[in-house]
Amino acid sequence: MNANLPSAAMEKVKFFYQFIRTPRSIGSVTPSSRFLTNKMIDNVPWSEIGSVAELGCGTGVITRAIHEAMKPGTTAFLFERDPYLRKQLTFQYPDSNTYSDALSLSASIRSEGMEQVDCIISGLPFANFQPSLRESLVEQIYQSLKPNGYFIAFQYSLQMKKQLQSHFDILSIQFVMLNIPPAFVYVCQKRGY
Repeated sequence: MNANLPSAAMEKVKFFYQFIRTPRSIGSVTPSSRFLTNKMIDNVPWSEIGSVAELGCGTGVITRAIHEAMKPGTTAFLFERDPYLRKQLTFQYPDSNTYSDALSLSASIRSEGMEQVDCIISGLPFANFQPSLRESLVEQIYQSLKPNGYFIAFQYSLQMKKQLQSHFDILSIQFVMLNIPPAFVYVCQKRGY
């Protein structure tokens, strides 16, 4: 890849390359726009967050915004299946805990001496997954989130609404037109015990 490209253009090239290699696991041909990224990050009450997990980090557009918004001392878990992108994340965020499989979310958090996290942010393309995989992922997210914890995810349809409602209180669904493709941001909260 051309190292002379500006970083934003380089991210788009990397993302498109990964999309061509594994389209069902990437979900889009371009990284999240700043409008989508801002909508995801602005819905997190960062002063209350001491631990956060991001699922499906991709090229790290939202990851960068998370690290800029989180308070010092916040524990971050990053999950990215693609080995190339995961290696980049490990290099860029050496203080974060980086893993390959969101299906091991709960076990990964426990391996770092924690039981649950305060917030989970997801860019996983749930619509591309088989129903059994979607349910397993939602169950992992539910188990790994503290009571009253936040789950914030973007999707390109409202397909996940019913499934998420069965596990969480949906506080809002926000439409972001200025993204390719336009996206919905689900802002959910785990019910307290």
